[in-house]
Amino acid sequence: MCRNIRTLYNYDPPSTRDDIEAAALQYVRKVSGYQKPSAINQAAFDRAVADVARTTTALLASLHTTAPPRNREAEIAKARARNAKRFGRA
Repeated sequence: MCRNIRTLYNYDPPSTRDDIEAAALQYVRKVSGYQKPSAINQAAFDRAVADVARTTTALLASLHTTAPPRNREAEIAKARARNAKRFGRA
């Protein structure tokens, strides 16, 4: 039903508003069980996505770390290598 929700914190360049909204949408889809809600539930669904995105933005803005920022492309390459090893694709 939904893809894995990815880590959004401590990347260079930082996660965008679109990244945060996509993660919020995936989260609400997962916990609600709806890929696409019915018309009667659409407003509640949209409100939940907006609330989760707003809360995520606030969380990311308030976190602090001394770790160096991760490189998004390098993390994607590592994930692809793990998947290739796991599923036997080269």
